[in-house]
Amino acid sequence: MEHPGEPDAAEDGPVLALERLGQDMLARVGGKAANLGELARAGLPVPAGFCLTTRAYLDATASPELADVHRALAATAPDDLAGLAALAAKARALVLDAAVPAGIDAAVRAAYLALGADGPVAVRSSATAEDLPFASFAGQQDTFLNVVGADAVLAAVRRCWASLWTDRAVTYRAVQGIEPSAVSLAVVVQRMVDAAVAGVLFTANPVTGRRHEAVIDASPGLGEAVVSGAVNPDHFVIDGATGRILERRLGDKGMLIRPLPGGGTERVAQPSAGLAPSLDDAQLAALELLGRRAEVRFGSPQDLEWAIGQDGAVWLTQSRPITTLYPMQERPPSGPAPRVYLCFSLAQGLTRPLTPMGLAGIRLIASSVARAAHFPVPAPRDGPAPYAEAGQRIYFDLTPVVRSKAGRAIVPRVFDVMEARSAAVLRNLFADPRFSVTIRSPWPLLRHVVPVAARARVPETLIRGLIRPEKALRRADRVGEQLRAALAVPAGATAAQRLDQVEQILGQRVFAVVPAILPLPALGFALLALAGKLAGNPGNGALQEVLRGLPNNVTTEMDLDLWSLATAIRNDPASAAVFQEAASAEIARRYRAADLPGAVQSGLSDFLGRYGHRAVAEIDVGMPRWSDDPTHILGVLANYLRMDDPAIAPDRQFSKAAREAEAQVARLVAAAGQRSRLRGALVRAALRRTRMFAGLRELPKYHLVEALSAVRQQLAAVGAELAAAGAIDAADDIFFVDLTEAHRGLGGDALQGVVAQRREAYAAELGRRHIPRVLLSDGTEPEAVQTNAVPTNAAQARATRSGADGRGPAGADGGAGQLSGTPASAGTVTARARVILDPQGAHLEPGEILVAPSTDPGWTPLFLTAGGLVMEMGGPNSHGAVVAREYGIPAVVGVPDATTRVATGDNLTLDGAAGTVTPAE
Repeated sequence: MEHPGEPDAAEDGPVLALERLGQDMLARVGGKAANLGELARAGLPVPAGFCLTTRAYLDATASPELADVHRALAATAPDDLAGLAALAAKARALVLDAAVPAGIDAAVRAAYLALGADGPVAVRSSATAEDLPFASFAGQQDTFLNVVGADAVLAAVRRCWASLWTDRAVTYRAVQGIEPSAVSLAVVVQRMVDAAVAGVLFTANPVTGRRHEAVIDASPGLGEAVVSGAVNPDHFVIDGATGRILERRLGDKGMLIRPLPGGGTERVAQPSAGLAPSLDDAQLAALELLGRRAEVRFGSPQDLEWAIGQDGAVWLTQSRPITTLYPMQERPPSGPAPRVYLCFSLAQGLTRPLTPMGLAGIRLIASSVARAAHFPVPAPRDGPAPYAEAGQRIYFDLTPVVRSKAGRAIVPRVFDVMEARSAAVLRNLFADPRFSVTIRSPWPLLRHVVPVAARARVPETLIRGLIRPEKALRRADRVGEQLRAALAVPAGATAAQRLDQVEQILGQRVFAVVPAILPLPALGFALLALAGKLAGNPGNGALQEVLRGLPNNVTTEMDLDLWSLATAIRNDPASAAVFQEAASAEIARRYRAADLPGAVQSGLSDFLGRYGHRAVAEIDVGMPRWSDDPTHILGVLANYLRMDDPAIAPDRQFSKAAREAEAQVARLVAAAGQRSRLRGALVRAALRRTRMFAGLRELPKYHLVEALSAVRQQLAAVGAELAAAGAIDAADDIFFVDLTEAHRGLGGDALQGVVAQRREAYAAELGRRHIPRVLLSDGTEPEAVQTNAVPTNAAQARATRSGADGRGPAGADGGAGQLSGTPASAGTVTARARVILDPQGAHLEPGEILVAPSTDPGWTPLFLTAGGLVMEMGGPNSHGAVVAREYGIPAVVGVPDATTRVATGDNLTLDGAAGTVTPAE
């Protein structure tokens, strides 16, 4: 075995001392061993031991049969659990049957004896895809405790190797997209700590996100009792800055795991253990300090396992990054007080990260908004001062709003109807003395809003909407025409000129559309509220009924046009046969080759000619448009063609909703008319304008997306030129650089390294499911703090982390009892649930209840066949809620964790008026 004083050479040796290991050796020793080596190098207390490298695993298990299993696993879909399990079992059998080469056998025996003749050791798996910054893989491979004797150590090594192929590990890697042949396993062998007490330590609070809090779970005996969740441990929260113990909650600790003489462990009941704490204050302080030292060594918050021996010595036995802490915003705040950041991505119905070029585009748009409001913007490409990015998502600094009397009065009310859960979080922050009101006058707000309103002629728009509503509609149409004219780029433009045009569109043209149109739908909703008061306050449900089947909603028109195309395909036998015989990807290929029957070819061409600029996650210029790849739309058409009940056809449902809305208008007019004829006339006029203007709420974003699509086309042309020049490998790599880097690429800089790094980071963020609505600059998630959702032991904490990452199957947490959210569209439906996290390629049977994290217009074609809608995000006037009402679909929004608490196939009863989702018999 190597020793600390020996050179690092023994490159071909199968055994390395822990002290020689580090994170630069991940491929040789795996994540667990590499991290233990870093701890040892830093002088932290780590039990002595050695590592059997991945080369030993590869030498012992190399066979054509296992290579065949690797290839079969790579070809198996992540959701084919039965297929993955069968292949995993075959791989385990092959590994267990493999003979250990003589050289490896001898090296392990010698290294074991060097630790202390026949002493007890822990034998731990250390996979190359484990304990990584982007995925901790906690508990995926096996550990064997209190192993005594060289023969027993070698047997445990073989079992560790086989655990690389457990069902859970294979499924986890499949979901992560890690190639089966790319992983291998090292094995760590360490002296056992005769633990008096053991447990886990988080150097940051994994639930609330607070970086300054350490969380310790502890119980007598070996740490396996805590890690496995076999006991309710003692739970401590320590303020790292002051050393103060913020929380001390004693568990029952009703069982301990202890080593047996001769090897192995046993579980022993200890009914009185809960009476006294496992750790005293000095031990807590010592553990917290060790945790901070480990955090400094790794440069990120750590999840550590520890043990305190019978002699009082403290040992660290494992360290891994806390992968699910949400990243801090990339623009650090100034001053000691924390800042409040709101997630703009979620407000747009977007849970996925944005591409680097998508973020660059939003920064320019945000800068144009700030300049229009007379805020200083020294570097438009960096975005205005309130703009921030965290986790490749968009956040805005709302601290001035939270500390403003006017902001507190206005902003939560806006979120009440757009994203009710964010409104609740903000209101709770108002009680925090760190965010007390310091801006009492409305003037600071008005001096920024008034110039925008004046320049966009908002008062004139509102007056025109009241007096001449038809003319106001025609003017709104002209805004779109003027924008489209400004998007044109000369055919012979150079790549540099195209980039300049992109910056001009994003930095000058796009935002002007919003204040030119948005006052009209705002007027429509204001008149709806006024009509309600004049009609005697009939209740919010009665007023919401007026908003069903709205005209002038471009998203509704898009969905109904797509339904019309489906109807034309159904009525043409040759076209219908295409969808019965071929998958969507094949139909898309034939469309591009102009090889489809006329009804499909021309109909799809016409649809994409009008709506092809749209996409899922369409505010990200890096996302392909439907015109780039119509596969998604073809899949939606296939869904439509399965709907065979004429009574629930979407066009009929929409017409019915419009008739019911007009009937409701008549009832409200009559109710007001009973008070006075003037009231009745005013209500009629107000509600007529409400129905004319409310649907326009979709139009500003529609035009924004038109502009982003034009920008994408120009960037694609620049990308093609950069790829031809060798600056990037492929044209679409341009969406993984920003505008400054694109200019440098045109100047001759190679960008491949930047692209590779950005693609890896983007792929990692795609797996994140939990996105904080509100985030403080110190990493705190206020919603988590307010609900006091603290796991009771380490196993629950790690389960919470896996769920937050979204790497387990939908419904893994189970769905017991009633779920509650915000009523969004009245009606009741009992049907089968379909959990969909990404609409691309989604299959939704007619009548199923769609359960989604959030929705943007790219989702809405699915609404036409849905029987109901449940969303984790949103409020009664968020995008999904509005469209659901227009189609007459019962909907509940703002349902926490709906996509994990409901599983596809669950039977649910959804009550859109009560805001409840209940399991049905």
